[in-house]
Amino acid sequence: MILLRNLTLARAGRPLVEGASLGLHAGWKVGVTGANGCGKSSLFALLSGELHQEEGDLELPPNWVIAHVGQETPALATGALDFTLDGDAELRRIEADLRAAEDAHDGEAIAHLHMDYGHIDGYGSRARAAALLHGLGFKDEEFDKPVAEFSGGWRVRLNLAQALMCRSDLLLLDEPTNHLDLDAVIWLEGWLRAYRGTLLMISHDRDFLDAVVGHVIHIEGRRAKLYTGNYSAFERARAEQLALQQAMYVKQQREIAHLKSYIDRFRAKATKARQAQSRIKALARMEQISAAHVDTPFEFRFFEPVGSPDPLLMLEDAAAGYGDVAVLQGLTLTLRPGERLGLLGRNGAGKSTLIRLLAGEAAPLSGIRREGKGLKIGYFAQHQLEQLRPDESPLWHMNHLDSRTRDQDFLNYLGGFNFRGEMATRPIGPFSGGEKSRLALALLIWQKPNLLLLDEPTNHLDLEMRHALTLALSEYEGAVVLVSHDRHLLRTVCDGFSLVADGGLKPFDGDLDDYRKWLDQPTAAEKKVSPADTAKAAPPPAPERKPSGKARALEKEIGQLEKRMAQLAAEKQKLDVRLADPALYQPAAKADLHACRQRQTALANELAESEAAWLAAQEQLEQ
Repeated sequence: MILLRNLTLARAGRPLVEGASLGLHAGWKVGVTGANGCGKSSLFALLSGELHQEEGDLELPPNWVIAHVGQETPALATGALDFTLDGDAELRRIEADLRAAEDAHDGEAIAHLHMDYGHIDGYGSRARAAALLHGLGFKDEEFDKPVAEFSGGWRVRLNLAQALMCRSDLLLLDEPTNHLDLDAVIWLEGWLRAYRGTLLMISHDRDFLDAVVGHVIHIEGRRAKLYTGNYSAFERARAEQLALQQAMYVKQQREIAHLKSYIDRFRAKATKARQAQSRIKALARMEQISAAHVDTPFEFRFFEPVGSPDPLLMLEDAAAGYGDVAVLQGLTLTLRPGERLGLLGRNGAGKSTLIRLLAGEAAPLSGIRREGKGLKIGYFAQHQLEQLRPDESPLWHMNHLDSRTRDQDFLNYLGGFNFRGEMATRPIGPFSGGEKSRLALALLIWQKPNLLLLDEPTNHLDLEMRHALTLALSEYEGAVVLVSHDRHLLRTVCDGFSLVADGGLKPFDGDLDDYRKWLDQPTAAEKKVSPADTAKAAPPPAPERKPSGKARALEKEIGQLEKRMAQLAAEKQKLDVRLADPALYQPAAKADLHACRQRQTALANELAESEAAWLAAQEQLEQ
């Protein structure tokens, strides 16, 4: 287990954690929470050996293998699959030793190394690496693509794949869901639940934490406290503690009264029904956990839009894409005031392409995009952070947006986004990704849009800011179209969902749990789900198609390959045992040893070919 005894942790002479004493048992999955700068990442640096404590003791099992996600990825010529395989250091060591032994014609070393290789499942390593890349959204044709050719966000995914490839005893993950789409987040959630080692994870995604962790370490006021249960259980426990502080609790009651007042006024009004329902959902959640956030530094609301045309925006048989290549076709959509729509779809399906078309940043390749008179769009996307001026301050950006407003009014407004004191007047170049995202949101909200188009607005935002944004969106009077991997935000804000899939857009009749089942549908054959089990699962939104003749042939081929692979593995295991026998290396057994080595090489080659054929058949079946 991991033991901290009266431990003090500091960075650059500034104490972050003092007198921490706690124990984490092997196999625990632990979420690490706390405000930005409280010491979460420094705790990870301590556990990985990059940082040493100022005082106290840290005990880690001496032979544990520790994996963590690299912060930088150099522009390597290595292919994506090989880069992922590099995460298993023991695998790469055995492969290097095996090549050296073969060059030296050292039969005994070769035999032992093949046994070691089989023991760590080296023969299945490429299949495991491919599965990790698939889960994180990479396509087959990208497996051999050099790392240097991927963008920054995709290199982050490659670093994550490399960390997951390591057969670790302790896995340290710092914001693993950043740069992931919802389908990749759902896949990673399942992978981490099945992980057998000890997991420590920093995340600002509450649903992700709830699904994975069973304990929470919360760092606050230089103290680290261990809570039992998932994130929601921690939040309730902390809320009970903070509720005792009456001044804070009064603030929470004001928030609840504000929401209830709106609900009571507009519950029965048809034109306000959608907003009232969103507030009811927010209130139900808030009454349970809001006390845990009453000390948040963020306090802002969206301004009421000045008029809204009906409809706001229409697409009629439109096509969208890049250049002359259409990614989406036949797009028909009408957005009305107060509509709250979540866009779902697999990575690469075209959600961001659709958002860009709605925002007017790209013209339709065909069909019609029609704006209502008086439409005012507020568009948030990650590339907009790059348009901020690094040498200018938050106050300068506000003045550049609206030169008629007094500086003091801007400073008061920016304070709600936690840009207080000198921070409001300092250049934003050194700001973190989360701080720049907060500024981009502040600029967007000031413009009083009547249609919000939000593409992953929570990337880099901490839990407190996400909570404030969720409440603000729940009270927002205008229409919202949202793409997010944050399921809590989607559940709270959206009244309905549409699915971007198969080159088009269609309504999704279900919730996020139904969407998870929909994502699982294409992998039913891969997971060998029986017809009875498949029948129990929720049906996909699209009509189910019967397997074609080619699909049946592929399923038959896969079954035959799996049977053959099992036979080869069994024979190889027997041969490995025989090659480990010292008697086989006596001069009298020279011919027998030669025959065994030849068969071992043939088995390894045939097994590799069978695995490659199995992977190819699986990929064809998915397509």
